Amino acid sequence: MNYNESIDYLYSKLPMFTRIGAVAFKKDLHNTIALCENLGNPQNKFKSIHVGGTNGKGSTSHMLAAIFQEAGYKTGLYTSPHLKDFRERIRINGEMISKTFVTDFINQQRTIIEEVSPSFFEATVAMAFSFFAEEKVDIAIIEVGLGGRLDSTNIIIPELSVITNISLDHTNILGDTLAEIATEKAGIIKSGIPVVIGEKQEEVAAIFIEKAKEKNSQITFADQKLHTDHSIRNKEYLNTSIYKGPTILYNNLELDLNGFYQLKNVLTVLESVFLLQSKGYSISDDHIYAALKNVKVLTGLQGRWQKLSEQPLIICDTGHNISGITEVMQNIHKTEHNQLHLVIGMVKDKDISGVLALLPKNATYYFCQPQLERALPASELAQKAKEHRLNGQFFDSVGLAIQAAKENATKDDLIFIGGSTFVVAEAL
Repeated sequence: MNYNESIDYLYSKLPMFTRIGAVAFKKDLHNTIALCENLGNPQNKFKSIHVGGTNGKGSTSHMLAAIFQEAGYKTGLYTSPHLKDFRERIRINGEMISKTFVTDFINQQRTIIEEVSPSFFEATVAMAFSFFAEEKVDIAIIEVGLGGRLDSTNIIIPELSVITNISLDHTNILGDTLAEIATEKAGIIKSGIPVVIGEKQEEVAAIFIEKAKEKNSQITFADQKLHTDHSIRNKEYLNTSIYKGPTILYNNLELDLNGFYQLKNVLTVLESVFLLQSKGYSISDDHIYAALKNVKVLTGLQGRWQKLSEQPLIICDTGHNISGITEVMQNIHKTEHNQLHLVIGMVKDKDISGVLALLPKNATYYFCQPQLERALPASELAQKAKEHRLNGQFFDSVGLAIQAAKENATKDDLIFIGGSTFVVAEAL
């Protein structure tokens, strides 16, 4: 198979969560273990950092990758889902995996793939581990796909485990309480491996503390050690200062990931870096300043409070659950604009009513649907929105909704595009 045929094979042959939802999720690690054993267990041939949590794990992973790159380490990065190109999921020093490697991997592993019948995600994880091992990376940042305990990435023994936060998402798979979800996320905590938790949340802190005790793992809550102050968005950057108690550690740190919600993520990242420095990794303050100012350039990250154009200002963001949309709304509130236009689409297995309840009544709405089986039809989303007194038109595609918003907006308005990662992907 050539590259396009290989990608079509992955998409069409293997169960894919982004396309069909929960039925694609394999509730054990058997398939991943089988694939990796056939490859000679590549996950044991490089050092790694494991990043999980409900919101912010993608941004946190990319920030960590940028810092290691800037510090001169050959840095692998595995994330999901992709927005425009499958190869975004697997990078080294910001460069996407080659089409040749993807094609060769599928052709060479097709027999075991047919035998094991893995999910799309399981096959992709094995591909990433094989690539990082073959390329001899110094470190790989591995983002959890879904949950933690049963996630395909959870066969690694990392240098550090990171869990950003816990909120309600994928409740049909992970459980419908924060405690149940935290228990699944805590599954990435390994024996003797330190863990950094981004936010100390009263409802779930004890679960992480108990798990860390059981695993004899050092546990740190980043927001209990560090805090931000003097935070302001200045043109393209979010400027902030980082303190440990009364002591300033980083003055006027510039973040090119400039959504205000990144203030939580940067504390998680920095506390993780401090711990890794204590393990012998050579990362200077200069590396941190330079990396956090250039995360998007260094890693290729898109879709996090990303500006698409000005006059009118058009912003997209991949926040898609109650916690994520709450952060998005706070960001919108802090962004100067006249009228707000919301281009929004969602997938069926989210807390749709919970998200709609957070949206402002005085915005102009353009309901749409991304092109995948899990998408909630735009007409249904518009109907559900009416129950929350949110009114607007609905469109069969993301593109048509954006076009309508542009036609209606004046130069001082704000058009926000989101509600689903897949809406943002099509917008980009």
